[in-house]
Amino acid sequence: MGITVSNISKSYKEVKALQDISFEVKPNELFGLIGPDGAGKTTLFRILTTLLIADKGQASVAGFDVLKDFKDIRKHVGYMPGRFSLYQDLTVEENLEFFATIFGTT
Repeated sequence: MGITVSNISKSYKEVKALQDISFEVKPNELFGLIGPDGAGKTTLFRILTTLLIADKGQASVAGFDVLKDFKDIRKHVGYMPGRFSLYQDLTVEENLEFFATIFGTT
C-alpha cells in the first residue's frame, strides 16, 4: 500500500504539465521526483495530495483512491507548500501550528 500512479495526465490550457505518467512506490521505499522547473513535479504532488484533479488516469496513496477517498488521504498525508503559503512574520513552528489548527490536526 504505497503509491500507485497509472497514466496520469494534467493540462493547463495548451500546456501539458503531465502526460501519461505511471509508476509505483512500494511501502517503505524511498522515492524521489527530480526534474527542472516546469517538469510537473508539483502538479503531480498536488494530485497525490488531493489538491488537484487529474484530467486522465488513476492514482492511489496508501491504498486510498485520490478521487473517491480524498478525505482519508487528507487524514494521513500532510502537505505544506514551501512557496507562497508561509507567513513571513511567523516562525516555521508557528506556521506548522497554524496550518495544523485550520486543518483540524495536531
